[in-house]
Amino acid sequence: MFNIPNLLALSRIIIAPIMLYVIITPELFTDAGMHISWSYYSAALLFVIASTTDFFDGYIARELDQITTLGKILDPLADKMLVIAAFLGLMISNSDYIWAIYIILVRELFITGLRTVAVSEGMDIAASMAGKVKTVVQMIAIGFLLMHWSGGEVLLWIAVAITLYSAFEYIFAFTKEYKRVSL
Repeated sequence: MFNIPNLLALSRIIIAPIMLYVIITPELFTDAGMHISWSYYSAALLFVIASTTDFFDGYIARELDQITTLGKILDPLADKMLVIAAFLGLMISNSDYIWAIYIILVRELFITGLRTVAVSEGMDIAASMAGKVKTVVQMIAIGFLLMHWSGGEVLLWIAVAITLYSAFEYIFAFTKEYKRVSL
């Protein structure tokens, strides 16, 4: 049940709220006499560490044949928790991102629900290339936004476009698989 890939996914679930706290409470650093950029660095570091576990949990699960039903649910849930924590923190700290983040979060929650239904129905809908690209672009955009680097907002809107495309692709795959299984 709990193997290395599932423990890595669990670590993302643990890191996500810590990262959110760091994003929304920069006074942790400024009250200690540090420059506010240390808040950015710390949040970005936590995000990079957690994002790295996303790569390794999938890689290890495939290589060591440790793919489990729990992992099929836990991995995307951990991914969503990390992305939601980062985006909520960014939204709280800068309202310029509200609509882009709202679109991404709604898509993430909807597809997570759809994916959970698929797993419960015994359907296996693999992540598409667009879904993988979406994840990478979202993570890069989050990194840029957390570090307050230029281009972050453009990357965010590119992530929105890819996020919507991958949602439609996933809905189409789910519908096709659901019809096949239901016959």
